[in-house]
Amino acid sequence: MLSEEMLTLGKKRFIIRDIFAYAQERMKEVGEDHVFDFSIGNPNAPVPKEVGEAIEEILHTMTDSQLHGYSNASGFEDVKQTLIDHINGTFDQTYTTNDIFLTCGAAAALTITMRALLNPADEVIILAPFYPEYPSFIQCGGGIPVIVPPNPDTMQIDFEALKKAICEKTKAIIVNSPNNPSGVVYSEETISKLASLLKEKSLQYGHTIYLISDEPYREILYDNITVPFIPDYYKETFICYSYSKSLSMPGHRIGYLLLPYKTEQIPSIRTAVSGAARILGFVQAPGPAQRIIQKCVNVRTNISLYRENRDLLYNNLTKMGFSCIKPQGAFYLLVKSPEKDTFQFVEHGKKYDLLYAPGEDFGCPEYVRLSFCIAQDKIIHSLPLFQQLADDYNLGEVSL
Repeated sequence: MLSEEMLTLGKKRFIIRDIFAYAQERMKEVGEDHVFDFSIGNPNAPVPKEVGEAIEEILHTMTDSQLHGYSNASGFEDVKQTLIDHINGTFDQTYTTNDIFLTCGAAAALTITMRALLNPADEVIILAPFYPEYPSFIQCGGGIPVIVPPNPDTMQIDFEALKKAICEKTKAIIVNSPNNPSGVVYSEETISKLASLLKEKSLQYGHTIYLISDEPYREILYDNITVPFIPDYYKETFICYSYSKSLSMPGHRIGYLLLPYKTEQIPSIRTAVSGAARILGFVQAPGPAQRIIQKCVNVRTNISLYRENRDLLYNNLTKMGFSCIKPQGAFYLLVKSPEKDTFQFVEHGKKYDLLYAPGEDFGCPEYVRLSFCIAQDKIIHSLPLFQQLADDYNLGEVSL
């Protein structure tokens, strides 16, 4: 017999990829120019030229063992030192190379963290809206996901709901800021309030409640918004980071897990993380990708395209009468469904070959998510079709 748990997980639809697959088939029927796929968050800002230069350099200057050989389980020591120097300099910290574990992207960092922390029946609180795979990561780590809905109008933390959800079984809380799917950023005031609550509850229940910060969009920010460095407010914080968005290189699968080094449990945490990586098969991050980020530690992709796309899409859709959450970061836009059944709204969009994802799997069932990391001319050409969609629902009198 096969694993019933894995069979159930494998049968579960991942709606974003279903829509993406539909888009590929639809393009074959009507042509790529006539399909407007806002479903998947595949970064389209140009890869910085420094990435290509780094690849050229490491190919011609490094030995095969330096580039293609095994690294330590947690990464090449000199790569980790480069990253730690950058992190310490950027955030005024004193991490060492013992506190960082290079991973196959942020997803690997998250799953390793879950496996390292959780015992059966431990609960992990997910603050909605959230990346749809979080519950699976928790369940595969042996834990129980507990979803806390946000303030429905702002997508910020509903602290009263959060207080009610924290209990003796709570082992950790996941935060994601800038947020996928809302683009919301948690302010310094919010993080400080969250830290105070977790300190209070950890003391009340006699054990540490960890904070897991998923940060693949940390550098994609608009309107002079800043992201607080959470360990400054709550030391028991794991940071899961990816270079997929900041360097527009998701296919390289490279990121890191930064451990809560100021906590007394750090020796045990390091051991548990190493054990989790072994059992999950994340023995080491890809060597060439490690070398690339070492060379590009101070490089970031140009996000001006995302800012322009955000303004173009948000400003026009709101003029048409759609209700939207204005993104402060990341590259997603939440649009409130004009009908109760968001899946029906998604189907209605297909009438105009406008493809977007329902919010149910993200924990925001009244909304749909649009990814605006696509070619700008696609957005421009989609606007008359969104106007027709708005007209179908009598959302407003303004037309393009």
